[in-house]
Amino acid sequence: MSLSVHLFIKADTLFVRLTGELDHHTSMHLRDRINSLMDKFEIKNIIFNFRNLSFMDSSGIGVILGRYHQVKQKKGILVVCELNSMIEKIIQLSGLYKILVITKDEEQASNYLGVA
Repeated sequence: MSLSVHLFIKADTLFVRLTGELDHHTSMHLRDRINSLMDKFEIKNIIFNFRNLSFMDSSGIGVILGRYHQVKQKKGILVVCELNSMIEKIIQLSGLYKILVITKDEEQASNYLGVA
């Protein structure tokens, strides 16, 4: 299976909706697309929506961790939302839950960041 990526920007926040598998085959492309948008626009925060993500390996964790460091440098916040049970377990086992903001859905994430 592949990865489908839907990206959009609202204010200074990049929304990233993923469908499919975030693995070593797809993570580099996702990282490059996000980095390109962050360089081109004034992106401070990122919201990852994992509702339709069916698989994530250590490469996916690397993408999240790398973007976390990027937004921290800009004094921003990285939020993940709509975790299914498998992705939630991966987030917990990797230790990312200690540094990420986790919300129920995009609306809650948007409210947390103050995105209208």
